[in-house]
Amino acid sequence: MLVWLRAIRVRFLASSLLATLVGLAIAWSRDSILDPVLALITITGVLSLHASVDLLNDYTDYKSGLDLSTKRTPFSGGSGVLPEGLLSPKSVYYAGLGFLISGAIIGIILTLLRGWVIGLLLVFAVVSTLFYSSKLANIGLGEIVVVLKGAFIVLGTYYVQTLVLSTETFLIGVVMGVLSATVLFVNEFPDFEADIAKKRFNFVVRTGKEKAVKLFFVFPIASYFFLITGILLGLFPVLTGFALIMIPMYYIIYRGLKANIHNPDGLVTPMLRSSITARLYGLIILAAYVLA
Repeated sequence: MLVWLRAIRVRFLASSLLATLVGLAIAWSRDSILDPVLALITITGVLSLHASVDLLNDYTDYKSGLDLSTKRTPFSGGSGVLPEGLLSPKSVYYAGLGFLISGAIIGIILTLLRGWVIGLLLVFAVVSTLFYSSKLANIGLGEIVVVLKGAFIVLGTYYVQTLVLSTETFLIGVVMGVLSATVLFVNEFPDFEADIAKKRFNFVVRTGKEKAVKLFFVFPIASYFFLITGILLGLFPVLTGFALIMIPMYYIIYRGLKANIHNPDGLVTPMLRSSITARLYGLIILAAYVLA
């Protein structure tokens, strides 16, 4: 069980769980609606699809040889269960498909209960899950997919509860997606040489490490642009502005990336800080809606 929990990378499920909780918090805060049964079904479906991505990613990277040619860290290089021989590739592949099917079934149930909008979001979720590791991440679309994933999780969760599409939920979802994309971007640095060798042309590989470090600020700038815009338009609670206290952390992460650009071991600390920063930022948004 511990090996499977490691393969699923349970701690990384927090990003999807947090986005779902934000969607629920908006429904409760803005519309005084919170159906616990629909909430539980939604959370189960979202986490199933996220687990599927992680398992299929492990399988794809192992079969391509990527995870065999990179040095694993707590935040990059996969879970390590396949290179270490703890599980068979087939079992990981079938488990990934199993979670995908489970998430799809739950999505179909929600579509039947709540309408075609959920069906459209489900199509995106299934297609992006199937092709994320084998296609999308290889051509540099990983960060874009992750941003859309965050936006659609918040939007879809809110819609399941209220049957309403709102600009607020989409924009706050984009903020949540950018937070996850920032973590993904930072985690790409240690695998730079291995990604080049295996022709995974992600964002960092396409720009080069030196230029990518400078482009790091694109992510926090984007998240704060959408956050401040939402506050000024009166869409977000003013309390979400407390997320501005995380700005110094982004500068610290940048310094860590710049100082350890050629030192994979030294990149562990910036990766840890980016993960913690994203979670705290997301928790501030969640708390702001709960308190509102």
